[in-house]
Amino acid sequence: MIPRRRFLLGTAVSTATLALPATPALASSGPTTPTAASRVPEGTVTDLGPASVASPLGNGEFVGDVLYMGSRGLSPNVVGAWDLTKDTITAHHDIPSGVGIWAMCKVGNDVYVGTHSRSDLYKIDTLTGETRKLAEYPDPYIWTMASSPDGKIYMGTSLPGRVVEYDPATGTSRDLGQPAPGESYVRSIQADATHVYAGVGSNAHLVAIDRRTGEKRNILPAELADRDWASSMSISDTHVAAGLNSLAELVVLDKANPADYKVVKATGPGEKYIVSVHIFDGWVYFAGRPSGTIYRYQIATGVYEVLGVPFPEAATCRVLEHGGKIYGLQDTGVFVYDPANGNMDYRSHVQRGFRAAAEAPMSVHSDGKRVYVGGKSGADIHDLASGKVTRLSIPGEPKTMITHKGVTYLGIYTQAALYSHRAGEAEAKLLFRTGNQQDRPRDLCVDRLTGLIVMPTQSEPGHPNGALDVYNPRTGKLDTYRPVIDRQTVFSVTAVLGTVYLGTSTQEGLGSPPVTPNAKLAAFDLRTRKVTWQIEPLPGISAVTDLAHTPLAVYGISNTGVLFEYHLLKRKITRTLKVNNRGGDLLIAGFTAYTSDVNAVYRIDLREWTVSKIVEGLASDWFGGGSKLNIDPSQKALYGIKGRNLIKIAISPHH
Repeated sequence: MIPRRRFLLGTAVSTATLALPATPALASSGPTTPTAASRVPEGTVTDLGPASVASPLGNGEFVGDVLYMGSRGLSPNVVGAWDLTKDTITAHHDIPSGVGIWAMCKVGNDVYVGTHSRSDLYKIDTLTGETRKLAEYPDPYIWTMASSPDGKIYMGTSLPGRVVEYDPATGTSRDLGQPAPGESYVRSIQADATHVYAGVGSNAHLVAIDRRTGEKRNILPAELADRDWASSMSISDTHVAAGLNSLAELVVLDKANPADYKVVKATGPGEKYIVSVHIFDGWVYFAGRPSGTIYRYQIATGVYEVLGVPFPEAATCRVLEHGGKIYGLQDTGVFVYDPANGNMDYRSHVQRGFRAAAEAPMSVHSDGKRVYVGGKSGADIHDLASGKVTRLSIPGEPKTMITHKGVTYLGIYTQAALYSHRAGEAEAKLLFRTGNQQDRPRDLCVDRLTGLIVMPTQSEPGHPNGALDVYNPRTGKLDTYRPVIDRQTVFSVTAVLGTVYLGTSTQEGLGSPPVTPNAKLAAFDLRTRKVTWQIEPLPGISAVTDLAHTPLAVYGISNTGVLFEYHLLKRKITRTLKVNNRGGDLLIAGFTAYTSDVNAVYRIDLREWTVSKIVEGLASDWFGGGSKLNIDPSQKALYGIKGRNLIKIAISPHH
């Protein structure tokens, strides 16, 4: 694990206790407990400092001897200028909008930057240092961009997947439409004097667009038509090289005759994705994931080489060439490969002065002595006694966490993987990857009767049916079930005496329109491994965002902020209660439940069936929106965020 000070570069982190203004209750929550007077008042907030500090990279571009590297997930995001001649970051250029920088390209001495959520286009004049916003677009994401030889900028977006041209000479944008109508993503793009080449998903297309006439032609070979994505791309004067998911293939086509092509299979263990591609000196350099292996393929001879793994399981967001060497940008740094001698070096952008800052966290969990905050490429671990913060590196994003018998389990995107970690260990241990076209863990629970760990997952973009993993930590045996609830994703789980209760979402893989009208509540028997019943707990909801239980009831909260009670003996929904306008995590201590939205934390008396607001004004900046909340095992505190800072919230539940 990495001490936080390496990221903060010497900046001290302080903690402070603050009492937020009292807020009127939505309904009386009644008395707390007989010992409440001796406790910290419920709703008292303690600020524990930045929740997760990181410096993840999203893209980069060379201008002369300076590598301009764009961040993602920071606020604001930045483009840091690494001057190779001085081997240091000499400038930072703030990009004030968007949650990340996925797309960059250059024209002459100008660097162009595309953001996502929201989608804005910026220009950095590397001679003057000026950064200027040029345009904004309604699309949620600018995934990719490239410049043509005559200086125009081409962007690939979602949703839907379309191509946009920006002309720096006139400051105007032109919509080139959807290369593959009905598809949601343009994830890779390149341009030459006559054509724009667009890589499409979630059903792979490789489309050549005539820049003069707008004519579109799919040049992806027919044998590859069932692949998921053309997710990365590079072109030379004569060839197009595109990385395909989810079988980790590279296709290299002759521009003049696309029927003349070669398919190269990446051979790293478990390889699924080709995430970056670059053609240089007759070779195609490409990066695989999840292994993190770097490969190259010689177009003229068909020679294929495995160059090595610069950082295990790291995703390479961009491969570039400078001075005859190959540079690969990853969250953790930059690898440099020298084709002349085969040497592979690794350079830390943070050690060279790249700005580290609080990122938008993805998850939070307390084991009682420490708090894990999930972010990009790992988690920050806050020791509650000492205040020390260390970084646990993991190749992916922790989306959900639990602790069982002294072991913390972390569900990791993008491989729908489960890792385990024991306090004090330097590294987390990979237990399994789900496979089955799944990428996003949604929840975790432990069944106390059987000792089994259950993790539901969401399918990759464009794919149907989520899955349910049932893992035995004693034997290491994994069973995966797909589908569980047909054409839905299991979004939340809680386990009672050998039965796992499932809350679903109508959203399957991202980018796919839902085909079912209503989220469900279901029961999955861990002995028979069958769904024994399913109901629609509330009308008109798209997700049950979380579930929790008491001995006699299962409670769920919907995406619309409505709490429901399912009575285990009566086998029906017995009560509902409007809590807020959007669902979040649901936590139960005794006969009190807690949940949150972006701005507030709510206390629900499960006996009186009333709700009150105990904290507000949080403006919590979770990655992707939504709200996360976790409870200390002592049941005396909750953990969440205010802005991007980790906070502890005192609670006094009924028991």
